Amino acid sequence: MVKQVRAARTRQALIRAAAEAFAHDGYARASLPAISKRAGVSAGALHFHFPSKDALAGEIESAAARTVEEMTERCRSTDGSALGVLVAGIRQLVVAFAADPVMRAGFTLGGDPGRDGGATVLESWHGWVRDVVVQAQQAGELTEGLSPDCVAGAVVAATVGFEVLGSRERDWLSKERMVEFWTCLLPRLATVPGGDLARVLEAEPTGDRGTETTMAGL
Repeated sequence: MVKQVRAARTRQALIRAAAEAFAHDGYARASLPAISKRAGVSAGALHFHFPSKDALAGEIESAAARTVEEMTERCRSTDGSALGVLVAGIRQLVVAFAADPVMRAGFTLGGDPGRDGGATVLESWHGWVRDVVVQAQQAGELTEGLSPDCVAGAVVAATVGFEVLGSRERDWLSKERMVEFWTCLLPRLATVPGGDLARVLEAEPTGDRGTETTMAGL
């Protein structure tokens, strides 16, 4: 039992260390010796749990994708307008970026030109955003003439941009930045922004503890 607990802690330490390295240095520049040193474990222990750097990256992407799916599912169950659900989802994602290196690395790896494939997290996020924007259009919330594909692309590009900028300057992942972003964007997207959307902008995002718990359980 003690060995199992120790092995689980070692695996978690390696995943976190690799996530920090991938998010900061990129996939190509992050080395296994540097990751094992950052995790405080031997190279042998690293290879016992993960036979290659690609295996580590795949585990991180899978974990981040699971968190995105759980987070967006919680947002789907909330009451309010479709655009309000979209705002809540993006705010939760940015909170996760700020708190969790595995989430940051999952998105970084998905767009890293040095890694083939592995865009699971980006694809999952883009699909959810587009579904919600289509719902907003069907409900008459979206400004006439706007394409759901166009809006979804802009939102995904913006949220991934927050992750990239936030990796260098944490202020990009603050609540104030999100309010500024949506205050600028909502009037161009929504037919009538409405009190519901205003309340979402000012409310504290839910599910933050759930994200931390999910990632701590790796």
